[in-house]
Amino acid sequence: MKYKILVIFFFVLFGNLFAHEGGHGVLLKQWSLRANNEIINADFIKYENNKVWLMASDHSLKTYKISDFSNTDQEFIKTKNEIIQSLNGEHISDLKSQSLSKWNILLIALGGFLLCFSAFKLVKRKQIVHLTYGTLGLGIILFVSCKNIKTDKESVINVPQNDISIMQSFFEKFDGVETHSDENYLYVSSNGLPDHDMMVGISNWQQQVPINQNYTGSNSWAIPIHPKLAEHPLSTKTNLLKGAIAVAVNGIPIFNPLNNRGEDANAIGELDNWGGHCGRADDYHYHLPPLHLQDQVGAGNPVAYAVDGFPVYGKTTDTLDEYLGKMNSDGSYQYHSIEKYPYFIAGMRGEVKLDLKTEAPENQVFPQPRTHELRPALRPLRGAEIIDFESLGNNAYSLIYSLDSKEYIINYHWDSDDKYTYEFISPDGTSSIETYKPRK
Repeated sequence: MKYKILVIFFFVLFGNLFAHEGGHGVLLKQWSLRANNEIINADFIKYENNKVWLMASDHSLKTYKISDFSNTDQEFIKTKNEIIQSLNGEHISDLKSQSLSKWNILLIALGGFLLCFSAFKLVKRKQIVHLTYGTLGLGIILFVSCKNIKTDKESVINVPQNDISIMQSFFEKFDGVETHSDENYLYVSSNGLPDHDMMVGISNWQQQVPINQNYTGSNSWAIPIHPKLAEHPLSTKTNLLKGAIAVAVNGIPIFNPLNNRGEDANAIGELDNWGGHCGRADDYHYHLPPLHLQDQVGAGNPVAYAVDGFPVYGKTTDTLDEYLGKMNSDGSYQYHSIEKYPYFIAGMRGEVKLDLKTEAPENQVFPQPRTHELRPALRPLRGAEIIDFESLGNNAYSLIYSLDSKEYIINYHWDSDDKYTYEFISPDGTSSIETYKPRK
C-alpha cells in the first residue's frame, strides 16, 4: 500500500511539473489557389524568392509561386515568414534560453531522483534521517519552478504609456512642426525640411537636392502612444533598411544607419555635417541621431522618438543593453546614442507592425508616410563634394559642389503650383534649366 501511495504521489507531482497546454495533433491549414479555385491542405515550410514550400499530409513537398495564392493567404505567408526571420535573427538569445531549459530539466531530474531515493530508503530502512534527501530534492524542484515563474513574469513588463503633452512639447519647439493624436498614435506633421543647413560635407553624392515633402494629415509620421516591449526585437542590421526607424523632434525622419545596400552611410561619405542626406525622392532624412538638436530641446530631453514609441536620447555613461537602450525604474524604456556604428537603436526593442509589401532586409515599419517623386533617380557623381548650401529666400535654395577642382552650382525653387525649376550653372558660366511637376 505504501508503494502504491508513493507511485501515485510522484505521478501527480511530475504530471503537474511537466504538463503543458495544447495537444500534439496535426491540423493542416487550408490554402486557396487562384488558378482553378483549388483548396489544398498543407503545412507552411518556407517562403523564398517569391516561391512557397508546403508539406502535404503524406509528407510530400509542394512548391508554388506566391502569386498562385489568394490575397489573404499571401498576407499570411509573408507575416509567417517575417516572424520566422525575426526568430532566426535572434538565434543567440534562443540558444541561451534553450540552454537554461536543459539545465532546468536536469535539476528537476536530480530533484526527482533524490525524492525517489528518499522514499525508497524510508520504506526499506524506516529511518527518519533519509528524509534529508527528499527535502533536498523537493527544494531543488521548487527552486527551479519558482525561478521559471519569476522569469516568465519578468518577460512581461507593462510599459507606461507616453505622455502626449510632453511629446508634443518637444516637437512643437520647432517652427512648422505640428502634432495631433488619436487613441493609438501621436502624429507628427512637417514639410520635411530642417531649419539648419543641409548637404555640406557629402563626398559620396547621388545628385539629389532637398525639397519639401507633404508629411501632413493622413501622411504624417505616426508614433505609438502605448509602446510594448517586443518578445523578439528586430535587429536593425538585418531588418528595416527601408523607411524610417525614428522621427527627430524637428519633424525629420531618421533612417537606419545602414543604407539599402547594407553599408554604413556615415562611413562611406554619404552624410552631411548633420548626419543626413537626400533619398531618391529628394527627401531629406537623417541616418544618425541628430544630437545637434540637444541644445534646442534641452539637456536630458529626447532628440527623437523611435517608431516603436520609445524616446531616443543622446550619449550616456549608463550601461546600455544590446539594443543601445535601458529600462528605467518606472518600467519605461529609452534608447541612447554612441559614437560608432550602430550609433543608436541596434534593435527595435518595441513591437512594430511591418509593411507586408516589403521583405527583409529591405522591410519597413508600417505605417510610413509617402514621399512624392519628382526627378528621375540619378547615379553617384564620382569625385564630387558638396561645399556650400544656402537659402535664397522662400522655397529657394542654392547648392555648390566641387568636382575636379571646379565649382558647379545648382539653384532651384518651387512655386505655389508645385512647379519645380532647376538651374545648373557650369564653371564657365553657362547654364541649363529643367522644370518638373510631382508625379501623381
